[in-house]
Amino acid sequence: AARMTEYDLKEMWKSPNGTIRAMLDGTVFRTPIVVKGIEPCVKNWKKPITIARHAYGDVYKNAEMVIPGAGEVKLVYVPADGSPEQTVSVHNFDGCGIVQGLHNLDHSIESFAKSCFEYALDTKQDLWFSTKDTISKKYDHRFKDIFADLYENQYKARFEEVGITYFYTLIDDAVARIMKAEGGFIWACKNYDGDVM
Repeated sequence: AARMTEYDLKEMWKSPNGTIRAMLDGTVFRTPIVVKGIEPCVKNWKKPITIARHAYGDVYKNAEMVIPGAGEVKLVYVPADGSPEQTVSVHNFDGCGIVQGLHNLDHSIESFAKSCFEYALDTKQDLWFSTKDTISKKYDHRFKDIFADLYENQYKARFEEVGITYFYTLIDDAVARIMKAEGGFIWACKNYDGDVM
């Protein structure tokens, strides 16, 4: 808000980094540089852990609203072919609050998954993937299903051939495992999860 006044801007634009990543429909890989004499804060980390972030959608392409008072918020899908609308109630507000809508595309999730699988093969490192699919049974589960399908049908034999593994687990479990791991693998996270890491 202060920048809007400082630069006389007409509106508050979203993250420029998010805009660039979305245009590339790519995946961001963050690998720490290991420097002798600068020890990792987790003593058992012997090798770098590469974070793979999905570079499209989620919080970076969200729609959000401040709710001024009591009322119902709904998600509405209007099919382009004229078939019946689908509506889901998000929440019945009894007072003020906030709401946020997220989206993603199968094509972009597939692109993210393929980038991760190919990078793992190129670097001969295991690939971990984690979501919160026990809570998000449609959104996060879609990521899990797309990764699993691509792995089984396109990458499993190639991974076995070079002796690396693909491992899926819940985000909570992944965090606990990583604290005990030695490193040397790629950890694929949904966009927002990877940003937090």
